Amino acid sequence: MSHFWENRRIVVTGGAGFLGKNVLEGLKRRDARHVFIADIDNYDLTKIIDVRRIYDELKPDIVIHLAAVVGGIGANREHPGEFFYKNLIMGVQLIEEGRLRQIEKFVAIGTICAYPKFTPVPFSENDLWDGYPEETNAPYGLAKKMLLVQSQAYRQEYGFNSIFLLPVNLYGPGDNFNPNSSHVIPALIKKCIDAKDHGDDRIEVWGTGKPTREFIYAADAAEGILLATERYNESEPVNLGSGIEISIRDLVEKIAGVTGYQGEIVWDASKPDGQPRRCLDTTRALEKFDFKAEMGFDEGLRRTIEWYSENASKKII
Repeated sequence: MSHFWENRRIVVTGGAGFLGKNVLEGLKRRDARHVFIADIDNYDLTKIIDVRRIYDELKPDIVIHLAAVVGGIGANREHPGEFFYKNLIMGVQLIEEGRLRQIEKFVAIGTICAYPKFTPVPFSENDLWDGYPEETNAPYGLAKKMLLVQSQAYRQEYGFNSIFLLPVNLYGPGDNFNPNSSHVIPALIKKCIDAKDHGDDRIEVWGTGKPTREFIYAADAAEGILLATERYNESEPVNLGSGIEISIRDLVEKIAGVTGYQGEIVWDASKPDGQPRRCLDTTRALEKFDFKAEMGFDEGLRRTIEWYSENASKKII
């Protein structure tokens, strides 16, 4: 195990969230002794007074900024202004206050939504500025991408050590299954299991099923973030992904098969598909800090479905 974490004070924003819990588990395995969570119950990161309080009270050496206002296509369409403002202001204020206090390192987490709508597959970090993002989630994606600009500008002018990581869509046990804000995998799992439990003979899915997506198991993404925190100190953004691309249609059929749902799948082509394709080039992460995703997609999907089934039956979620 690395001794990197022993005496450093680590603040994780969004530590109570889906990715945050996996990062905290990774820190525990690394025997990190001084880990603090800056969660929404105690700190409103959109307010500068609370951001300053984080630094004054918790005195971090390293900040891992995971907190975000996120959701699927529907949530992005309904709240573009909120998603833009809150994600931008949280990151901008945290980085600026970290610079003023000369912290050792800031780890900014971006989003795959920052890539242009028609990025060539696999997405290379060098293509990040070659077009406008897919319209339904552009405000969110651009807000996050501005943190890359800030990160690079602060390194250039102030020598501030800030890195920027681009994880692909997450999934895994503990995901958000709220239909108003969940992403595609938990939304589909819930639809299939609920339909099976209620005896429904059909489910409706947005779009045509033609777009493709890449997914990374949340524990793998957390491992990539922690390896980058330990080993990566450069200005260029880095993708975190699994390198596996699957169409939404194939994904739905796979989830239906694992959950045992045998009814009809109805595609609502009047609803948006989102970005046509998503699949990352993960070469830089392997070269720079020796990260490669480990979880196979079928196994990760099985574990996620099992977790939801168990917790839904207990009325925990």
